[in-house]
Amino acid sequence: MSKAAGDPERAVNGLLSVAQLLEEPRLARLYTFILREGEITIDDIVAKLDMPRTTAYSDTSTLVELGVLTRDEEQKTHTYSAVPITLTANLDGNEYTVTPTLIEAFGRAPRDQDLDLLLEKYGLGKLAAALTYAIPYTEGELSERVAARELDFQYAFGVAVLQALRDVVLDMKSIDPYFDEIRNAREQPPEAED
Repeated sequence: MSKAAGDPERAVNGLLSVAQLLEEPRLARLYTFILREGEITIDDIVAKLDMPRTTAYSDTSTLVELGVLTRDEEQKTHTYSAVPITLTANLDGNEYTVTPTLIEAFGRAPRDQDLDLLLEKYGLGKLAAALTYAIPYTEGELSERVAARELDFQYAFGVAVLQALRDVVLDMKSIDPYFDEIRNAREQPPEAED
């Protein structure tokens, strides 16, 4: 059920914003970068992300239009800040919350061959599922063997994906205000190890 039940326009627009972030890795990367940085200027974005200035202006404008960035125009040099977003989907009683952590993982895929292969071969849903196993794996509560088996990955590929997602979890745990809302695989106990 939507938390914005009284405002369907806002809820649907939020859904569309999250969907666009999960279709464009460059936008996802920029969004989570600004979320980590707090307030930032175009000059800082260009320098820190090694991004062409025209692309930085275009992409920040797109993110402002989507409602996931705000632009402070009170100063001569505009600053941007990210609006933390969350989207909870419920399908037949199965619930999953999309938070900035999944957006970060998706945004890293073009620069990480294991995450890129996971998306190419299995899709975004499997990335979300893998993230739910990466949390207890990162916290030392789940072995990579069990996680790879539960995800139905070949062991070596599963380990590579978990390692890539471990970095995402460590980077986003203190940044993502909705991190605790990500369904954790340990909430559904895996089968005992062989």
